[in-house]
Amino acid sequence: MLKSRINRREFLATTALGGAIAAAGPYRPAEAQTKSLKVRSYIAPERLDPIHYLGAPEADIFDCLYPGLISYKPGKEWGWQLDAATSIEQVDPTHVKFELKKGLGWSGGNGEVTAEDVKFSYERIAKPENKSPYRGDWEALDRVDVTSSHTGVIVLKEPFIPLFSTTLPRAAGNIVCKKAVEKLDGQRFTLEPPATFGAYKIKKIEPRVRFTLERNPGWPGERAMFDEVDFVVVTDANAAETAFATGELDVALLPMTAVPRLRKAMPPKSKLVVSPSLAYWWLGMQMEDGIFKDKRVRQAVQYAVDAQSVLDGAFFGVAERSTGIIAPGMIGHRPANKIAKPDLDRARKLLAEAGHPRGFKTEIGVRNSAEFINVGQVIAAGLAQVGIQAEVAPFDSGVQKAMASDKAGGWKKMQMHVVRFSMAPDPSWATVWFTKEQIGEWNWERFPDAEYNDLHKAALREYDAKKRHDMYVRMQDIMEDSGAYVFLTHGVNPVLHRDHFIPALAPDGNRVYVTKFKST
Repeated sequence: MLKSRINRREFLATTALGGAIAAAGPYRPAEAQTKSLKVRSYIAPERLDPIHYLGAPEADIFDCLYPGLISYKPGKEWGWQLDAATSIEQVDPTHVKFELKKGLGWSGGNGEVTAEDVKFSYERIAKPENKSPYRGDWEALDRVDVTSSHTGVIVLKEPFIPLFSTTLPRAAGNIVCKKAVEKLDGQRFTLEPPATFGAYKIKKIEPRVRFTLERNPGWPGERAMFDEVDFVVVTDANAAETAFATGELDVALLPMTAVPRLRKAMPPKSKLVVSPSLAYWWLGMQMEDGIFKDKRVRQAVQYAVDAQSVLDGAFFGVAERSTGIIAPGMIGHRPANKIAKPDLDRARKLLAEAGHPRGFKTEIGVRNSAEFINVGQVIAAGLAQVGIQAEVAPFDSGVQKAMASDKAGGWKKMQMHVVRFSMAPDPSWATVWFTKEQIGEWNWERFPDAEYNDLHKAALREYDAKKRHDMYVRMQDIMEDSGAYVFLTHGVNPVLHRDHFIPALAPDGNRVYVTKFKST
């Protein structure tokens, strides 16, 4: 087992910025008036291609470099606004007309942004042979018809309810340069986009440390507030609070455990925004190979884990227990878990029936961040009561994803894991990652249920809200019945920021729209 406490030195050591933060000294208010913005990236950006990116911090960079036709409105309510489009209209359930702004120029002499780029971008993600983990966002796409240099029609094979809520305003709706991408080997890129056209352009890349953007002088749209934006890699959430205090960050998504402390004593010249999260945390078990292939073993874990103890021990009671992967207030939110509380006797009985009367040894894979490690340790303490000896194994960002994608069998090492997925304001953006098509991508439990798959696809085109709600509730019942999932929490997203600007955040606080920041 890992130590249950991590000191400040260990926090700093988990980030690439440890030495810089320690040497920076206290934050000085005068520095806040500079024209640069330093934003925490809680994962190290690895893939700046919408076809295969890893997480929300990368999508924050996308919005600066290659916007979409529309984007989310920052604020407390979910909604969208025009971005690279001058107009967009859904003329019927399967046809969406759009017109691009003129004068949007690609970098590197790649000409103007056109409807051909839109067609290329969307069809590229949708094509099954490209194996994009985000192809579900364009599952209903038939084609994009180009009607002129700057106009086109998105043609769907069938109605697709989440088109304007989770596809077009998110990364799957970002536009990349057809001419530049087609020249690349495999027509894909990682940290260096071959062409950009947004409010910012790339200034400097320090892999796993920071990603620096500077103002794009050729951008004809609204002028962004900052001359320069640094996306600074601080993977450990608690270290992010130290980085903010020392001036290394101006905007930081913090752990839930920071909320009680900050409400008592805030850093000078700063503000705290606490938003209800749509994200979801769970304990998962890989059910295709190894000890958790036996459903009785998985169910034993479900009955052994005390989710409320996890929330009290790891998050100091700030977070409430979740009933599934769909948050309160959304279509498909379940009223309750099927297993309401732990039953250690039943867990021991199931283990004995599965041939493990004295338990067994295993690992809990977690992100290398104190909040994940703490969750894993509280879970491990509960499992020990029924004889399961679970060691918490931290991984750097991206490593678990690489293991899950390892076609040579590396996924077999992922026996048990604590995971948090970010979310969008439609239940399909939660359920899509657990379809059979996502096995080897984001379906880390290798959960293969046919009924679940059918319900997910049917709900994408179901206009009746009650029927759609019932479909999503049933899908989460199936997940819990599989034994592979223990739902933990949705939590809250605390964002700490300097008080000389008004941040542009998503309603759940998990996205930072730096091009839309305003002065106070």
